[in-house]
Amino acid sequence: MKEDIIIPKVEGVYIAIVNEYNDIYKSQDWNAYIINDKDVDLEMVLIVTGGYSEDKMTSIFRKKIDVLPKKSYAKIELMQEDLFAINNTFKVTFFEGNQMFDKTYLFRKNTVNLKALQQLPLMSEKGVLVK
Repeated sequence: MKEDIIIPKVEGVYIAIVNEYNDIYKSQDWNAYIINDKDVDLEMVLIVTGGYSEDKMTSIFRKKIDVLPKKSYAKIELMQEDLFAINNTFKVTFFEGNQMFDKTYLFRKNTVNLKALQQLPLMSEKGVLVK
């Protein structure tokens, strides 16, 4: 029965960690975003994030986005630089039409840094992208 459940491959949905200027606090902050580069809206987007290493584990953070419009992005959370020394996962589940999609994005430890910044789809800022 379990093998009868088909969850299709996720394409066109990315997670990015962006280094951007915070006008309120006059500081450079790291923020995680979900990017919908598809030509369709995503519905009931559920994101569960957490970090881990061999001897540490962060608390779990959950976020729900009712609708993420096509060719758009949304901020997930502010990330402290200390978290980049451990692995960080973003488990994303969403509906496209009546079909459910699910994917886990992994930022491996020490891969998020200023030297790894690249141009991101749909965003003017640069960041670290996981497809």
